[in-house]
Amino acid sequence: MADNTTTWASPRHRNSVIWVVALATLAIIFDGYDLVVYGTILPTLMADPTQIGAISAQQGGALGSYALIGVMVGALLSGAFGDRIGRRKMMLINIVWFSVGMGATAMATSITSFGILRFFTGIGVGGLVATAGAVVAEFAPPGKRNLFNAIVYSGVPAGGVLASLLAIVLRDAIGWRGLFWIGALPLVILLPLALVKLPESPMWLQARGRTDEAAAVCDKFGLPRPTAAPAPAEKVGFAALATRRYAWGTTLLGLMSFAGLLLTYGLNTWLPKIMADAGYDAKGSLAFLLVLNGGAIIGGLLASRIADGRGPQPVIATTFGLAGLALILLTFGFPLPVLLTAVAIAGVGTIGTQVLIYGFVSNYYETAARGAGVAWCAGFGRLGGIFGPIIGGLLIGAGLSNDVSFYIFAGIAVAGALVTVFVPVRQGAQYVARTPEAAAASPTTVEV
Repeated sequence: MADNTTTWASPRHRNSVIWVVALATLAIIFDGYDLVVYGTILPTLMADPTQIGAISAQQGGALGSYALIGVMVGALLSGAFGDRIGRRKMMLINIVWFSVGMGATAMATSITSFGILRFFTGIGVGGLVATAGAVVAEFAPPGKRNLFNAIVYSGVPAGGVLASLLAIVLRDAIGWRGLFWIGALPLVILLPLALVKLPESPMWLQARGRTDEAAAVCDKFGLPRPTAAPAPAEKVGFAALATRRYAWGTTLLGLMSFAGLLLTYGLNTWLPKIMADAGYDAKGSLAFLLVLNGGAIIGGLLASRIADGRGPQPVIATTFGLAGLALILLTFGFPLPVLLTAVAIAGVGTIGTQVLIYGFVSNYYETAARGAGVAWCAGFGRLGGIFGPIIGGLLIGAGLSNDVSFYIFAGIAVAGALVTVFVPVRQGAQYVARTPEAAAASPTTVEV
């Protein structure tokens, strides 16, 4: 059962939180753009060896995974340092890192340089993904945490929609390099706004014993003051994840993220190629990618509203199950409208499910371990993201039918649902409801 406390301390509090959510969402939109833009340009690179060299299906899958290895490294680095240097600094560092990486990738001239720069860019992506959840969890009122997390992480499929649309409209005009230059825009659009409008988390400052600074930030931005900080002896970051309190839940949450990101990256990388092989033209195959990500946005937001009322765990298990069903339906050769519907449902159950997982994870941990917890799930989950494109590439390279790919992905979705069921409910977690008396007694305070 979720905590439905949604009271705003003041109009300034509401406006400040909206700015934080908007900035985090914009950052994740560009992350989603990076995720999907590679899938939109992969057929071009494979068809034209003069771009960066001759690319086989296996090499295409490997190149897709290099960025994900970087994401894993970036997420884990964010977990190692984010709970120590602060949410704001990590956001700013990774905005710059990601933007520079995208711009540099646009100038790649060989398969080797392209792969290295995809890895470099992925480090910034991982840092942003891992930090955004911690930021939103520490600014959003309790009754809106799942919704606001869903809004932020729906930036991933929104970025996918953006990449798909721009590829359909502009790929022939500006080429694949132009699409990557678009990905560098956060340096001039997002960074200046974040420098002005993104405060440091008062909860993080309080947890680090910087009470006066926390109070100053709250006064400046109209935020509610956090309650007392945890005891100084409490373990911080990854060390906290190894304690009895978190260890088993952290393991299962990591496996959930592994399954969710394997499905997300596997489908986003190879769905255009699979549908092209099935006889659809270039724009038709990209339309499937558009529907996949569009379904994830709408379905993820609707599911998050349910998660705020019922808790995220049963909702995630259900959406994983829907993914398995939808992927199996794609093997039956239904008419195009039915296939597009199934792809939209698959988007809800794969990309949309990962959105819900990030919200679940962000609110599962207390402040001292939150950055590390989100980073662990983003980082370990990226192992699944790494395997997703590789699995697709191996299956296609082996000449197996598209049905085999969909059956394998469906089985992974069902496994993800089973893992979700066994995550222990932690009574101290922020998605567990407080008593009405406690909510009435302190409607505008934020729990550390």
